[in-house]
Amino acid sequence: MTQFPQPAAVIFDMDGLIFDTETLYRRALQSLARDRDLAAIDEDFCNATVGRPWLGTRALLAQRLGGTAQADAFRIDWLDTYHALTESELTLKIGVLELLARLDELGIARAIATGSERALAHGYLAGHGLLDRFAAIVAAEDYTKGKPAPEPFLQAAQALGVAPENCWALEDSPNGVHAAHAAGMVTIMVPDLIAPSAEIAAKCHMVAPDLLAVRALLAPST
Repeated sequence: MTQFPQPAAVIFDMDGLIFDTETLYRRALQSLARDRDLAAIDEDFCNATVGRPWLGTRALLAQRLGGTAQADAFRIDWLDTYHALTESELTLKIGVLELLARLDELGIARAIATGSERALAHGYLAGHGLLDRFAAIVAAEDYTKGKPAPEPFLQAAQALGVAPENCWALEDSPNGVHAAHAAGMVTIMVPDLIAPSAEIAAKCHMVAPDLLAVRALLAPST
């Protein structure tokens, strides 16, 4: 088994890692693109949005749709379609509860560094009884440069009072891996929609099949 120094803290991404939201975001996006015959919203565009905060996605949409006004209007319908899906289909990813239980057992602090807005993150976590399982939540309103920049992870480590190099960062997307690696954290990727390229894999200490495999890396309490 791959061995790492045990973490002082673990920083989680949220979308695509804790919750199976990226699949729903993509379904909503592709549904709108089909309905409106938008060839510009293709597979490459969908992949580029994964793990990227709204301001980054907005810039990409503006390029494809002809301006920021068009991007903002599209986002309203995109989110309406997405939220309709989450009402009945939002689920936890495999191993979330088991990993959190092991972290509780070991007394290891944890935080979330997400590109989602705070209200959305709080709503998802509260709806699944997880809000009090994280000591800090760093959301889109809390930083100026989102992933792939390291700022979200650095702020999460600061909120926990732990040096970045003593943190494990758990991510599902290439943008997130870039951010975690740049923050100097032990980076573990649990791929969701996008398999890691050779470049991305090289920035990871491990590519894990699921969070159960991450849990297995933590030594049980004695």
